[in-house]
Amino acid sequence: MSMPTHLTPSQRSELASLLQTTVQAIERQSTLHQEGLSLVEHAQQVLQQDGDDAPQRAGDREVDFAVSERDGQRLVALRRAQSRLNDPDFGHCIDCGVHIPFERLRIELEALRCVACESTHERKF
Repeated sequence: MSMPTHLTPSQRSELASLLQTTVQAIERQSTLHQEGLSLVEHAQQVLQQDGDDAPQRAGDREVDFAVSERDGQRLVALRRAQSRLNDPDFGHCIDCGVHIPFERLRIELEALRCVACESTHERKF
């Protein structure tokens, strides 16, 4: 059973704009980071560049892959938020159902939980 929405149309519009801007920024950043290559192509290129200095570059490579992975995960979460934005229950905690404050959603566009439930969720992992 979905709860009535607590976000106004103008707040939803602002969140939609922020989501679009953030997705575009991460996509641009990822493209620059990967030099226009797909994630797999970029990984292959990095591994090929290692050559004789592979042991010395291992730390850099791990950081590079971690950044790419983080950006990819965030893009997935942001796109999911975009697809849920017009759902009546968007902005309600998926665990307890309480309204997630608009200011929290503005800061963490992909937030699925209220602060209390997110803290509990993070402690599990």
